[in-house]
Amino acid sequence: MTIADVKKSAQDRMNKSIETLRADLAKVRTGRAHTGILDHITVEYYGSPTALTQVANLTLIDARTIGVAPFEKKMLSTIEKAIRDSDLGLNPSSQGDMIRVPTPALTEERRKEMVKLCKGEAEDAKIAVRNIRRDANESLKKLVKDKAISEDDERRASDEVQKLTDKFVVDIDKLVAEKEKEVLTV
Repeated sequence: MTIADVKKSAQDRMNKSIETLRADLAKVRTGRAHTGILDHITVEYYGSPTALTQVANLTLIDARTIGVAPFEKKMLSTIEKAIRDSDLGLNPSSQGDMIRVPTPALTEERRKEMVKLCKGEAEDAKIAVRNIRRDANESLKKLVKDKAISEDDERRASDEVQKLTDKFVVDIDKLVAEKEKEVLTV
């Protein structure tokens, strides 16, 4: 293993942490409806848990309403129950062969809760990035111990890993600031 391998591995893992944060922030509900908030819902389909997007077509009916059209009519009640039982606080209603999911306007208190949730997700991502930095630094120390690199090389590489960590922490802060702005916009 070389210094370049350690840095590349750390960067790849930090990129994955950012992508995970993006996915987690997409689940946080804002005042507007978007189909992404239903992505993590699973329904029972022929005995196995299946993603909602695989058993139904999700569309936006208007700014505050999501339309869910199941591919099979018999799935209507199962999908409706899954959405109602989710932790999103949504109350779907079926109309013929489609389910309408109105997203209620967020109260100021609920918006602040959502911001706290976003900040919690950001802190988890920062912890993940710092853990990756620690792993990279340990790998560099092991290379020094095995006499594969010099201590000066290890120090320079540690500085580069730290700069990489700082860059990703700034990216995390930017993502959360954008989501916070989106959540607080009425």
